[in-house]
Amino acid sequence: MQKFILPLHLAALLVCPLAVAAEAPASATSPLAATSPLRALSLSAAVQRALAANREISAARHGLDVSAGALLQAGLRPNPELGITVEDAGRADNRSTTVQITQALELAGKRPARIALAQSEAAIANNELAIKAAEIRATATRGFFDVLIAEERRRLARHSFDLARKVRETTAKQVASGKISAIEETKAGVAESGIRIELSQADSALLAARQRLAANWGARQADDFELSGSFDDLPELPSMVALSERLRAAATMQRVRLAVEQGQANLQLERSRRIPDLSVSLGAKREAETGRQQALVAIAIPLPWSDRNQGNVQQASARLNQARDQLAVSESLLYSQLQQIHQRLSVALDEHSLLEREILPGAQRAFEMTLKGFEYGKFNFIDVSDAQRSLLLAQAQHLRSLSDAHQAASEIESLLADPALSLYSTMQTKDTL
Repeated sequence: MQKFILPLHLAALLVCPLAVAAEAPASATSPLAATSPLRALSLSAAVQRALAANREISAARHGLDVSAGALLQAGLRPNPELGITVEDAGRADNRSTTVQITQALELAGKRPARIALAQSEAAIANNELAIKAAEIRATATRGFFDVLIAEERRRLARHSFDLARKVRETTAKQVASGKISAIEETKAGVAESGIRIELSQADSALLAARQRLAANWGARQADDFELSGSFDDLPELPSMVALSERLRAAATMQRVRLAVEQGQANLQLERSRRIPDLSVSLGAKREAETGRQQALVAIAIPLPWSDRNQGNVQQASARLNQARDQLAVSESLLYSQLQQIHQRLSVALDEHSLLEREILPGAQRAFEMTLKGFEYGKFNFIDVSDAQRSLLLAQAQHLRSLSDAHQAASEIESLLADPALSLYSTMQTKDTL
């Protein structure tokens, strides 16, 4: 699961000036240009497409079939054996023939123990399917919002290009009127050219994000889809108490508990094997010389003098103790991991709220006032550049907080591995594809 990382210095470049395509319309040259009407794709539709097409899900489902076959086999009883013995076969008048059927009788509960072990393995296979599905849902969700955020970054880049061009034009007018030095126009032109390059990079980043999203359902190229969602559709922040309750029943927690149950079933089976099985034989013997027939009854049981399956019992017992220790460790680690992710989500949502409520509006107003003052000769180009840089930094922080929130939310859903859980409940009704 690749974490979406947006360093501030790169974000400031990608979020703002990535706008050169404003001069050369993207519809003519951009690889994202649509040649046919785009289909709307919601978050839940993207997740369903990923689940339906993913080969790992298919492999996990085959694992269920494997465990079902193992469970069927575990319940079968031993087959009887048919034996025919001919004595003195060279002389027909003195020949004796014995026919008997031998049936092994399992003792000490071997069959129920074998079935219990197969049932535990089937439960593990079903649990692994749930965990894999949760991972795929989380990956598709991250990819969905990566595209939305990349689209917003490109939009900001185009807007930044428009602003840079306006600053350059204003600077040229100031230079022409003799109010400022020609060096200021050169600086403005350099800034505009830099933004033109960044806009091209933003287009490329958006195409890559779309391709990564489409790869979730096996497409090699970005499909002709248009996401029906907004980059700032924020996930919910459930209480830690509610998430802790869900974690107790989550597939990730059940994974280690099922390993303990499997260990217990395996130990019970190995213990049952310490007692050997009983074999009962029934048959008849016919002597050709006298024409006499005799009924035969035989009982056989191995004598466990040396091999009492003690090595396998010791091995199964050690594995059970190992699984119990791992359960204790895993429970602590999972709760700690959930707390850390929940804290990251809380911080990201708080940061987003502060940026949207105070910092972004303030930076926007400061830039607009500085640009207006520059047009009237009250500020120099350095003041405009500093104000724009502050605005771009705030925009970059805004997108980063959104990315962090979506990343944390998808990790929570993956950790809890619960199809009923979605921190994007308000977006699940927009299925249009």
